[in-house]
Parts: sequence; C-alpha cells; structure tokens
Amino acid sequence: MHILISNDDGILAPGISLLADACRTIGTVTVVAPDREQSGTSHSLTLHRPIRAAHRPDGAYQVDGTPTDCVLLAINALLPEKPAFVFSGVNHGPNMGEDVLYSGTVAAAMEAVSLGVPGVAISFAGGDPAVMASYGSVLPRLVSKIVAVRDFPSDTILNINLPNLVASEVKGIRVTRLGSRFFSESLTRMKDPWGREIFWIGGGTITWTGGEDSDHRAVAEGYISITPLHMDLTDFPRLDTVTGWRLEE
Repeated sequence: MHILISNDDGILAPGISLLADACRTIGTVTVVAPDREQSGTSHSLTLHRPIRAAHRPDGAYQVDGTPTDCVLLAINALLPEKPAFVFSGVNHGPNMGEDVLYSGTVAAAMEAVSLGVPGVAISFAGGDPAVMASYGSVLPRLVSKIVAVRDFPSDTILNINLPNLVASEVKGIRVTRLGSRFFSESLTRMKDPWGREIFWIGGGTITWTGGEDSDHRAVAEGYISITPLHMDLTDFPRLDTVTGWRLEE
C-alpha cells in the first residue's frame, strides 16, 4: 500500500515525521509537504506564479506552495500512480468546528478526496512536542484500522483530533460532529514604525459550543475525536425553503 503524507506546518515539523513513521508500519510512504508554515491557507491554490518541488535526500519533496498544491502536484506529477490514501498532519494545534474551513491540514485531505483518493486529517490539540510524540504508540494502530475499511466512502474526509494528553491517558475514541467556536478580541489594531495603521489577525479568546457528541467536547474529555466531513456543502433541508422564496419571479 502506498500512502501520501502532507501537512500545513511544513516539511520540518515534528508532526509530519510522527505521522510518516506511523504510516510506514502499514506500507510505502511518500512525503510531499510545504517548504514553510502554511497554516490557515485553507484550500487555496498557487495560481499567480509557478511552483517548485525539491527532492530532498531523505526522499521527501518540499514544495514552495500550499498544502493543496502539494497534494495536487504529488498525485498528478510526482507519484507514479495514485496513492491508496492521503494522510495530512499531524497538525500542531487542533482543527475542530469552523477551523476546518481555514485549515490547510484539512484542505490537503479535501484535495485528495476531490482527486479520487481517501483523505484523512490528523491534528493534536496541544503544543508540547513530547506529548504529541507519545502518540507514536497509538497512530500505527489507528492508521491500520482506517486503511483496512472496506468501501471507504469516496466523498468523505475523516477529521481526527488527538487530545492534549499523553497517549496512555486517552480514554478512547468518539465519532463526533463539528462543534462551533467563537473568537473574541482576535483582531489587534496597531501602528507600524511609520505611524500607519495595521491589523494583526490571531490570538484572542475562544468560546466553544456544541452538544455531547461534538468534537471539542470529546477532546476536552480526553477522547480522540473522529469527525466524518462531506465534500458537498449543500444545505439540503433548506432547498425547499429557498425555492419558496420564488427568486426567479
């Protein structure tokens, strides 16, 4: 089995090495990842300039583009044939709730699905590399169970979040739905050295909402959260509602 690995934290991030090592216990691995931090780039493509892929001595490719670029380039140009799976991560930080709309980690898995390859995004809801590394004992088993699924849904991404606990303290796995998060005070207004107004996006306070079956609740309670995501964003229950607006008249 051939597995493609990518991420949005860059080729040198510890999380991608952890994931690649886990997948090597299952099959052959090729790593194609950005040459630098690409967090928050979502599903963006580099269209305003050419992109380059440098083949590293360790066999991996580093791409001067986004996570989506990496998966697109890998499947259409760098690999001799389509991989069986694409795994993206392990991201340094969670990707839950609305984060999936911004995340380059999730976008890499989405691009895989759009190209006909099952995609899985994995994130760690913490910041300590040592705690993340403890999942080296858990990820091979989890990956092996995922790739063994028969008739994996062709339009589904699995979004996995690991709790901020050493792996031995994890209580189990929950299949969840997306929660919702609200950022307050995440926009900072300041001046540049010439006195011109500038804005910095990021930081602030996060407030989470969602029921017992939400991703953030599972992670907060010490479980691995697995959320199936669908490529079709259509709000099906609202189709009749919008039709009733008679916008064509």
